[in-house]
Amino acid sequence: MERTTIEDGEIAKIMSYPANYKYTKEHEWIEVDGAKGTVGITDYAQNSLGDIVFVDLPKVGDTLEAHKIFGSVESVKAVSDLYSPISGTVTAVNEELKDAPEKINADANNTWMLKLDVSNAAELDGLLSAADYEKFISEETGH
Repeated sequence: MERTTIEDGEIAKIMSYPANYKYTKEHEWIEVDGAKGTVGITDYAQNSLGDIVFVDLPKVGDTLEAHKIFGSVESVKAVSDLYSPISGTVTAVNEELKDAPEKINADANNTWMLKLDVSNAAELDGLLSAADYEKFISEETGH
């Protein structure tokens, strides 16, 4: 059986980014349904971090500002800040991540971190589409 290897830059090419999400250059995603938003980190981010061992998230009721830090994710490699894609009030936090942060590694595209009431939908216009995010990743990795 022939074995194939994947170079770092090639990883971005095989990852998928849902087209209905919007993305930040800090590697968060948001899915918006009306005035409700769901936030997580991208597959590229979880892959870059490695095994995630801890997630620090805000509390329900906290107000988030677009592009400001709302928490952090810790892996065996590093600690990275999490940035809110848009402004809003936290309505739910994924409590499962306290005991099982590795769920993010298993399925970053479907593992949400928090939900919020969107306070300024116009901020979505400043985020990247899936195609733009893929292009940004390829420019960032040089591939």
